[in-house]
Amino acid sequence: MGITSFTEADSAALVAERLAQCAGPLPAFLTALVGHIHQAIKETRPTHADWRHAIEFLTEVGHASDHKRQEWVLLSDLLGVTALVEEINTRRPKGATPNTVRGPFYRADAPRLMSGADISLDGIGEPLAVNARVTDLDGNPVAGAKVETWQANAQGFYENQQPDLQPEFNLRGVFSTDADGGFSYRTVRPGGYAVPCDGPVGRMLHAIGYPLRRPAHLHFTITAPGFQTISTHVYDGHDPHLSQDALFGVKQELVGTFLPVGSLDGPAPVRDNSWSLDFTFVMVRAREERRSA
Repeated sequence: MGITSFTEADSAALVAERLAQCAGPLPAFLTALVGHIHQAIKETRPTHADWRHAIEFLTEVGHASDHKRQEWVLLSDLLGVTALVEEINTRRPKGATPNTVRGPFYRADAPRLMSGADISLDGIGEPLAVNARVTDLDGNPVAGAKVETWQANAQGFYENQQPDLQPEFNLRGVFSTDADGGFSYRTVRPGGYAVPCDGPVGRMLHAIGYPLRRPAHLHFTITAPGFQTISTHVYDGHDPHLSQDALFGVKQELVGTFLPVGSLDGPAPVRDNSWSLDFTFVMVRAREERRSA
């Protein structure tokens, strides 16, 4: 039996030959991955020390990951891989609300609230009135849709980041759309924030000057029978970091207009420096999944 020597020129091909003998869907993915990794090594030509440092970084990422903190997910998010997987798997026709990365701060146990409720339990921040509507691609209302929303506070912290400083379920709520597809609630204007740098991923990217800011935003997950689920953000159009979102989630159709108002009408008194947001979410019916843009 002839022996094929491992050389720089055919390194990826030799690994691919061995993977071709394996079963299941994984070998095809690994073949593509090996090809790209080998090409990157050939292009950048790291020294032995450089490669040891890379392995040490990946090892540290693994050690920092557990059921409460997932540094691998953070690395995927910050390098745009998570956003790319989302983009590939949720292609939607023009006019539909796009999906974005859900992020790590979602809670499935947020309380059900009546439309118009105030989800700011501590009342800290500039008041914001959200008035939204959910429709299909033809503009027809989607009644009875379940709308989950959550957000950071004015300082850029989520309630489950500060369990000792914020009330339980602060800035979270679950609503249902009415017969016209509408829902509304009161909250406070969210603040943008920096991705934490207390782990290996944040430290490494911060050290090389990589953008790690997230522009201010509200999160929404919207579900309704017969429709594709929307999991998305609405961004504050005034935020200066829109063009460099660390998670690559900003799309033009998700940029909201936060309008200043002197006061907000309603039974609950509010002070000046209040804001309002009107937004329409457009759902895609399951049968329209492949409708051309």
